[in-house]
Amino acid sequence: MPRYASGKHALGISDRSGRAYRVRDLVKEWTGLLVGRDEFETKQPQLTPRRAVADPEALRNARPDRVEPAVEVLLEENAFKSGSSGSAVITVTEPGHSRETGDTVRFRSVSNFDGFTSSAIEYSTGYSITKIAGSGGAQSDSYSFNVSSSSSSETATTGNIRGGGANASAGPVTVSA
Repeated sequence: MPRYASGKHALGISDRSGRAYRVRDLVKEWTGLLVGRDEFETKQPQLTPRRAVADPEALRNARPDRVEPAVEVLLEENAFKSGSSGSAVITVTEPGHSRETGDTVRFRSVSNFDGFTSSAIEYSTGYSITKIAGSGGAQSDSYSFNVSSSSSSETATTGNIRGGGANASAGPVTVSA
């Protein structure tokens, strides 16, 4: 088995400055250099960054997003406007609606106005609407429907009259929870 000298009188050369030091006074740096105790530099904290830990994003007992069912929307007071005299077209004002032409809308709790009865407007299978385009390509708050598409043959008596009452609502044909 090899034996080494004790080195109590041995000198070593610093890798950094080239000065002579006693071997027992030389210290090994993190870079692997043997240097004197007065030349020793500790490792900078930036050289050993903290371990990156994943940021938790998953939730315990998460529930997937669901599609909200269509619901009734309470219309503003007197949201219906009849067309000209003798016309069966009614225009509805519903701010912020996202309805498109061809959607089916059923009206509920409508009051009689301008020759139209509540039963004719509250047709059980609803009405296919026509979206009215806004000016300059903007979103319009109005759409229209034709009452003659139901079994009723009612038309406006005076024309261009607002009505329908304060509790009228518009929504899908069937309301589900």
